[in-house]
Amino acid sequence: QSVAKPAMKVLVTGASGYIGGSVASALLGAGHRVLGLVRSDERAAEVQGRGIEPLIGTLDDAGLLAEAARDADAVINAANAEHRGAVEAILPALAGSDKPFVQTSGSSIVADFAAGEPTDRVYDEDTPVHPLPGRSERVALNHTVLAAAQEGVRAVVICPSLIYGAGRGVSASSIQVPWLIALARKHGVPRHVGRGENLWSNVHVDDLVDLYLLALEKAPAGAFYYVENGENSMREACQAIGRMLGLGERTEPMTLAEAAAEWGEGAANYTMGSNSRVRAVRARRELGWAPHRPSLLEDIEHGSYKEAS
Repeated sequence: QSVAKPAMKVLVTGASGYIGGSVASALLGAGHRVLGLVRSDERAAEVQGRGIEPLIGTLDDAGLLAEAARDADAVINAANAEHRGAVEAILPALAGSDKPFVQTSGSSIVADFAAGEPTDRVYDEDTPVHPLPGRSERVALNHTVLAAAQEGVRAVVICPSLIYGAGRGVSASSIQVPWLIALARKHGVPRHVGRGENLWSNVHVDDLVDLYLLALEKAPAGAFYYVENGENSMREACQAIGRMLGLGERTEPMTLAEAAAEWGEGAANYTMGSNSRVRAVRARRELGWAPHRPSLLEDIEHGSYKEAS
């Protein structure tokens, strides 16, 4: 897939993380310079070893972020989907420049309290979103970002579904699948919330990275993109984990309280027990995004997770 030309200096927050690190790696591979926000000297050394210029600070360092944004040709915020301070520091620094600002959101904005039961509800970019209280801040921040399109910022929101696969940066692991694998090892059987029939759209991290580069190159100001290439129930994911670990097909239900004890209440409700069914209609149509990496179940059973085990 093509990338933005000529070479740019891109500020990436979360440069040592799973998404940010993978995006930064692809940007470097495409000939761009990457300035990566990291929180410690240790992380700075790690990203520097991968060719990223470290910027030591946090999302609360408004002046640092604004200065770095003004000095960059583009900004990708991959650190925190709900940190308003960082967004409000960066956007005014980009006003009137027509520079790209890409905000990373997440499809738990359409999550429900399903406790492992399925839903028929599917969202594309034109479907109104009425988030649960725990995701209202994230949706409000998405709106703030998209409104910056009226202020001369090429503001874009990318909203990934469940991400899987080996990351290309310092942090190679996603969240949900490793959690499920660790729990299966701990109990000797894969476990899911309730019946595990709740459905999550999903996307391979390398396909997601392709979309970031396409968005940087040619997404119009004010664009919002869901990111997915298929969907599976949590039970299907658990069954694939069981096969990968040699535990067979059997899975076990657990209560939301048990899931909250393992992963925290927010993760149990908004991620592991909920539905999040989205369709990446706009990215395919508008940017020519063409995901082609292995499916979630393939990657668990025969790909990066199998190799890591």
